[in-house]
Amino acid sequence: MNSFNIMQFKYVVRHLRMRNSRCLCTNNYYRSKRRSTNSYSPSSVKFKDPDIVTWNKAISSHMRNGHCDSALRVFNSMPRRSSVSYNAMISGYLRNAKFSLARDLFDKMPERDLFSWNVMLTGYVRNRRLGEAHKLFDLMPKKDVVSWNAMLSGYAQNGFVDEAREVFNKMPHRNSISWNGLLAAYVHNGRLKEARRLFESQSNWELISWNCLMGGYVKRNMLGDARQLFDRMPVRDVISWNTMISGYAQVGDLSQAKRLFNESPIRDVFTWTAMVSGYVQNGMVDEARKYFDEMPVKNEISYNAMLAGYVQYKKMVIAGELFEAMPCRNISSWNTMITGYGQNGGIAQARKLFDMMPQRDCVSWAAIISGYAQNGHYEEALNMFVEMKRDGESSNRSTFSCALSTCADIAALELGKQVHGQVVKAGFETGCFVGNALLGMYFKCGSTDEANDVFEGIEEKDVVSWNTMIAGYARHGFGRQALVLFESMKKAGVKPDEITMVGVLSACSHSGLIDRGTEYFYSMDRDYNVKPTSKHYTCMIDLLGRAGRLEEAENLMRNMPFDPGAASWGALLGASRIHGNTELGEKAAEMVFKMEPQNSGMYVLLSNLYAASGRWVDVGKMRSKMREAGVQKVTGYSWVEVQNKIHTFSVGDCFHPEKDRIYAFLEELDLKMRREGYVSSTKLVLHDVEEEEKEHMLKYHSEKLAVAFGILTIPAGRPIRVMKNLRVCQDCHNAIKHISKIVGRLIILRDSHRFHHFSEGICSCGDYW
Repeated sequence: MNSFNIMQFKYVVRHLRMRNSRCLCTNNYYRSKRRSTNSYSPSSVKFKDPDIVTWNKAISSHMRNGHCDSALRVFNSMPRRSSVSYNAMISGYLRNAKFSLARDLFDKMPERDLFSWNVMLTGYVRNRRLGEAHKLFDLMPKKDVVSWNAMLSGYAQNGFVDEAREVFNKMPHRNSISWNGLLAAYVHNGRLKEARRLFESQSNWELISWNCLMGGYVKRNMLGDARQLFDRMPVRDVISWNTMISGYAQVGDLSQAKRLFNESPIRDVFTWTAMVSGYVQNGMVDEARKYFDEMPVKNEISYNAMLAGYVQYKKMVIAGELFEAMPCRNISSWNTMITGYGQNGGIAQARKLFDMMPQRDCVSWAAIISGYAQNGHYEEALNMFVEMKRDGESSNRSTFSCALSTCADIAALELGKQVHGQVVKAGFETGCFVGNALLGMYFKCGSTDEANDVFEGIEEKDVVSWNTMIAGYARHGFGRQALVLFESMKKAGVKPDEITMVGVLSACSHSGLIDRGTEYFYSMDRDYNVKPTSKHYTCMIDLLGRAGRLEEAENLMRNMPFDPGAASWGALLGASRIHGNTELGEKAAEMVFKMEPQNSGMYVLLSNLYAASGRWVDVGKMRSKMREAGVQKVTGYSWVEVQNKIHTFSVGDCFHPEKDRIYAFLEELDLKMRREGYVSSTKLVLHDVEEEEKEHMLKYHSEKLAVAFGILTIPAGRPIRVMKNLRVCQDCHNAIKHISKIVGRLIILRDSHRFHHFSEGICSCGDYW
C-alpha cells in the first residue's frame, strides 16, 4: 500500500498549496491592503478603470488557456496598465512554465505591490531557485504571512528542513499554513521526533496535521506510535481510518487491519482497496478476491491491485479473465498484463496486448523490451528499443536499463555504447540506477576500463555499484584490483553485504589468493555481520579445490551448517577434473545427478575426467546414461560482434559465408603455432579415435573460428571480443595464448564462467581457471 501513503502525502501538500494559493489570490485581501498602504504611486491607476479591467480579464483568460503570445499581444496593446495587468502576465507566465519571461517582466515593472513580490517569490520557489528566492525575499519592502510561508514551503519541499525551521522561528506572525508546513517538512524528511515535539507544542492542530504525522509513522512502519496518535484524535475522517488500515495491512497484521475495517464508520473505495492490497501483498490472493467481490464501488486502482496480485503469483489465466472483464482499464492495467505475460513465458501474448494498447508510456515499452530479453529474444528486445525511439517516446531509467542489460547478455558492445550515448544525452549517467546497468554492460562485454570510467562518474554510489565492480573484476581475473576496491568500499562507509562477500571470495578463487580468501571467509561474520551462506561455502570449496587442496575442500563441505547443494558438489567435481582425482569426481558427480539429473554440464565434466584417464568404456557409459535420462548436451557456440552485427559459430561451422577464408587462416595459424611450441591437448577429446583425427576435431572449435574471424575483420589496434556459451576448453585456451602472440592482438574471451584476456602469449587468469 505504498501507493496509498503517497496519495495521502500528496493530499497534504495539495491542501497546503491550495491554502497558500488562496492567500495569494484573494482579491478582497489585497484590495484592503492597497487602500490602507496606498501602494500605488501618483502615476498609477488609483481607481477602477472599466477598460483596464476588461483588458486584464482577457490577459488572464489567454494565460489560463496557455496562450501566452496572445496574452502578450493584449498586454502590449493596452493604452494604460495597472499593477494588476503586470501581475496577470507574471502569474500567467509562471503558470505556463515560462519563468525567464516572468522574471524579465517583473524587473521592468514601474511599480510593484505586495502581490507582485509574492507571486515572483513563489515563482522562484517553485522553480527551486532558493538562493535567488532568498535574495528577493530580503529585497522586499514589505512582507506578509504569505511571503514568509512561501520561503518556508520552498525550503521544506526541497528537503532543507533546518532552513525552514529558521524561517519559521523568525516569522513575526504565523498561521495554520506555517505550522502545517513545518510539520509536513519534518514528516516527509523522516524527522519524526522533531515532528512529534512540534506537534506536542500546541493543541489546536487541524485534522490534516493529525493525519500527516500519523501517515509519517505508518510510512516507516512505526505502527505503535501511529496507533497511539490515532486513538488520541479528537475527530477522524476517512483518511485517518484508511491510513491505519493500510499500515497494518502493509506489515502483514491483517487481523488488526480487519478489526479496524469492521469498526470504520465510513468506508470509501480506498478503504476497500487497502484490504485488497494488504491480502495481495501477503500472498493471500483468494482472500483478497473476497473483499474485491464485496466492494460496493470499484475503481481502476481496485482492479489494478487485484490484477497485480494474480500476476505476481503467476495466475495469468485468472489475470487475463479479470483484465477482459475490467470496465475501466488504464495504462497501468495494460502494463501489468504485459509485464506478467513477459515474466511467465507468454511473450507472444504480451506483444499482442502491446500492439492493442490505446496509448503507451515509457513503462509499456520497458515491459515489452524486458519481456523479450527475459525470454531470450535479444534481437527483438533491441529492435523494440529502436522502435520506441522512432515512435518519439522518451526513454526512462527502466527502458535504458533493459536495453543495456540486453546488450550485456549478447555482449553487443557497440550497440551498448550507442545506448550509453543516449543515456548521457538524457542526463541519467550519473545516477546509480542506470549507472549500475552501464557497469554491468561494460563488464559483460569485456571492457573493464570503460566500466571503471562509468563507476567514477556515478555521483552517489550504492552497494550495488560497488558489488558490480568487485564481481566484474573478479570475473575478469583481476582479483587484486577487486580486493583494492573492496577496501575502498569500506573506507567510503558502504557496508558490505552477502553479495559483496561472494564477489570478494570469487576474486580470491579466480586469482589463486588462497590465504586472503580464507581470511575473508572466516572473518565475514565477525567483521561485517554477514553470515556465510551456501554461495560463500561454494566459493571456498572452489578456492581450495582449484589449489589442489581437495581434502580440505571436502572437509569444509562436510562441516557446512546445512546440506551441500548441487553447486557445492559441482565445484568439487570441477576441482577433481582439474587435478585428475577420479574417485572424488565420481562421488561428487553421483550427488549432483541425484539433485539435478538434467544437468548436462556435470555429465560432460565426469566424461572429461574419464577421457583424461583413458577410461573410454566409462566415457561410453556416460553417453548411454545421458541418453537414458533424456539429457541433451548443450551445443557449444561462440559469437563475435563486427560492425554492429553478431556472427555466431559452432564447431566445424560450414555455413558462415566467410568459412573458406576463416579455415585457410586457421591452417596458417596452426603452422605458426606449432613452430612456437603449441601441442594439441588431444586427451580432452571425448572419443577413442586416432591422434590425428583428435587434432582435427580440436582445430575447428567454435571459439577458434570466432577468434580467426575477428582477427580478419576487426581493424588492428582494437580488441577482439569473443563470447562462448560454455566453458572454454583447455586446448582452445592454450591455442589462443599462442595466437595472441603471433598476431599481436588483445583477445578477450568470455565463457560461461569468467573472462580471459590474452595478450603476448599470456592470459590474465595465469592459467588458474
